[in-house]
Amino acid sequence: MKRSDRLVAMTHYLIEHPSQLVSLPFFSETYDAAKSSISEDLAIINKRFQEEGIGYLESIAGAAGGVKYVPEMTKVKSEQFLDILCERLEDPNRLLPGGYLFMSDLLGEPNLVRKVGQIFASAFAKLEVEVVVTVATKGIPLAYAVASFLNVPVVIVRRDPKVTEGSTVSINYVSGNSKKIQTMVLPKRSLREGAKVCIIDDFMKAGGTINGIKELLKEFEADVVAIGVLAEAEDEEEERVVDQYTSLVQITNVDMKNKKIEVHEGNLFQ
Repeated sequence: MKRSDRLVAMTHYLIEHPSQLVSLPFFSETYDAAKSSISEDLAIINKRFQEEGIGYLESIAGAAGGVKYVPEMTKVKSEQFLDILCERLEDPNRLLPGGYLFMSDLLGEPNLVRKVGQIFASAFAKLEVEVVVTVATKGIPLAYAVASFLNVPVVIVRRDPKVTEGSTVSINYVSGNSKKIQTMVLPKRSLREGAKVCIIDDFMKAGGTINGIKELLKEFEADVVAIGVLAEAEDEEEERVVDQYTSLVQITNVDMKNKKIEVHEGNLFQ
């Protein structure tokens, strides 16, 4: 195989297997090339990844070592994307009763969801996340996008049990916005005890739903190492019950009377 062909093949493999350790012998045997040539190829790929602002290759020394592609979106590219996202969210036609915004159309755009996943994965790359957890239903596409870059499974918390999921663990929690008692359930087989978890959700106001997920995860003795929300909304009338989280955008002012919305960058870079 020519070097140019090998570079394309190796690049494709690394992108398709993010956050996964790949040994040099694997590349050497797969593409029938000397380890020295593979090392040179990886250096070229790493340089290109960093110049394109899509991540970098992390080398692990030792007999069980190798190389791992770590997806990463640069701060400049992230801010450019968030500026566009804020502008789209400020469309007054998105206003819903109660200070909420219509975002289903955005969550249906694969390219947008993928970029959101890449930004969160960049922020949480060094936390050794083992599972991404979300609650049905709107947070699901975001959770899968984040998990695809971190190369970990997704676990979905539901409002009611499914007969096909076997025995479940359930809790009651107080919804932050409606102050109503609601239920969350999670199959016992879906999460191993002590797993490092990242919670992903599309929207947070008071944080009651995320707090409920955290309480449910305590039943599995899970370690919540990160919380990511696409949009958070400020509400002076409601006390925020979640304080440690990462948000991409912040809705700072919703004027229902004048049909005006103010959306700014969240706390991602704080």
